[in-house]
Amino acid sequence: MRRSFKFLLRPTSKQAAALAQCVEEHRQLYNAALEHRRTAYARAGVSVRYADQSAELKHIRGDDPGGQGRWSFSSQQATLRRLDKAFRAFFDRVKAGRTPGYPRFKGRGWFDSVEWPKDGDGCRWDSQPEHPAATYVRLQGVGHVRVHQHRPVKGRVKTIVVKREGNRWYVVLSCDEVPAEPLPATGAVAGIDMGVAWLVTTSGGEHLANPRHLAATAERLATAQRDLARKKRGSKRRRKAVARVAALHGKVRRQRLDGAHKTALALIRNYDLIVHEDLSITNMTRSASGTIEAPGRNVAQKSGLNRSILDAGWGVFLTILAHKAESAGRELIAVNPAGTSRTCARCGHCAKENRVTQAEFACTACGHAAHADVNAAVNVLRAGLALRRAAQAA
Repeated sequence: MRRSFKFLLRPTSKQAAALAQCVEEHRQLYNAALEHRRTAYARAGVSVRYADQSAELKHIRGDDPGGQGRWSFSSQQATLRRLDKAFRAFFDRVKAGRTPGYPRFKGRGWFDSVEWPKDGDGCRWDSQPEHPAATYVRLQGVGHVRVHQHRPVKGRVKTIVVKREGNRWYVVLSCDEVPAEPLPATGAVAGIDMGVAWLVTTSGGEHLANPRHLAATAERLATAQRDLARKKRGSKRRRKAVARVAALHGKVRRQRLDGAHKTALALIRNYDLIVHEDLSITNMTRSASGTIEAPGRNVAQKSGLNRSILDAGWGVFLTILAHKAESAGRELIAVNPAGTSRTCARCGHCAKENRVTQAEFACTACGHAAHADVNAAVNVLRAGLALRRAAQAA
């Protein structure tokens, strides 16, 4: 199987400046290649392909030895392939009749990563294996950069990506042939219901907390954003204010990711089969503001609910849960969530009147009472088991 490993880099000040210059010149290469494609089609009706632009790299590097010529040829090819992928996605959307979204030029702050497609070609993971206490990655034009390696790397390193997040630098290793690590069977199964009051509620009645990291940082974030709004565009003070806002958002993102990993790991260790709702989070968090002709209703309440759903990080959690389940040999089933919160887990009666409050469920047909999220989780589990039986019978 293939897995990624992400580590914090510890560059020196000169190395950090070189990394920033590397990202900047790859951004300029991306924008120049995009302009080349736009101009060729607008003036001559010619479609420029990746192979054409890759063939020109040799001349570009030769004309600019102190700039583009400093960096790895393969990393620049990866940047051109990144643009080619954007164009292929654009044409796919046109054919499918969706909003096309023509590829855009990348401004500063919108291009923060560089890829080396092959370990050993312009880069080298663990470039100083004889060092007794530290790990290094060598990057062409930058040097040997120290890595904060907090866990062992398994499998064979395939690609290396350097990524900037705020004022931090990370290296992301994509590895092939990573061995699976199946956990011992527990014989237990569970359905889970995603929520806002509780992040996860299991069919067995266990509640896993929703930390609400964004809500906890909301006051500091609002202060930083008001301070940013008062700064003049293009000034040094504005850049510092932008960095403060980005740092707060980055901390929330890391906290949410850490919590999702811990919650998913607890479920994977306890259950052989986990059934969850197949949620369309994009549709659930769509704005209710409407239009001038047809304004929406309860817009403020819906806005608050959307913020709470996104703060809970359902999508991040479910993605991590799927990856951990694959690695541990656990089974994961996604079911249609329609009606699970309104259906009685005892008699099967479905009515919106069954949901008395956000936390209380009382069936109007048989009188069954339970916590609303636990009742929904039981329904999710039953739907998953039914799908499993149908698949096995087929």
